[in-house]
Amino acid sequence: MQDSIPLTKPIRSLEDAVERCQVLGMRLSRQRRYILELLWQAREHLSAREIYDRLNRQGREIGHTSVYQNLEALSEQGIIECLERSDGRLYGHTSDSHSHVNCLDTDQIIDIQVELPEALIRQVEAETGVKISDYRVDFYGRKEKA
Repeated sequence: MQDSIPLTKPIRSLEDAVERCQVLGMRLSRQRRYILELLWQAREHLSAREIYDRLNRQGREIGHTSVYQNLEALSEQGIIECLERSDGRLYGHTSDSHSHVNCLDTDQIIDIQVELPEALIRQVEAETGVKISDYRVDFYGRKEKA
C-alpha cells in the first residue's frame, strides 16, 4: 500500500507549495500561482499591497480582493507564512519552522534556521512543564556600521 504525502512534509520550494495545494484539494488558479511564484522569487516578507503592486507591475493583472482572499487561503493551510505585525500582516514563502532576524534599521525580516542546544530546550521544559515539539526564535538588531 502506498502512503499518501504527509501534510507535515516541509515546503522548501515552489514545487512543494504547488504539491501541497494539490494534496489539500485547493484549486490552483492563475492568481494563486502568481502569488506563490512572486513569494518564492522575492524571498522576503511582503504586505498584501506590495504583492498586489508587484504583480500588476509585472503585467499579471489581479484584483485587491483576489490577492487578500488567496493570501488568506494559502496561509490558513500553512502553505505560506503570515506574520502579524503592528502595522499589518506580512507574507513569506517559508512555512516550515524557522526563525527571524528583524533589522531595526531597514525593517527587513530575514529567515534563518536556528537549532537551540538540547540542554536549553530541556531547561524550558523543566521550568514550564511543557514538552517542546517546535520553536521559533525572533532576533532584533541593527546593521553593523562599517
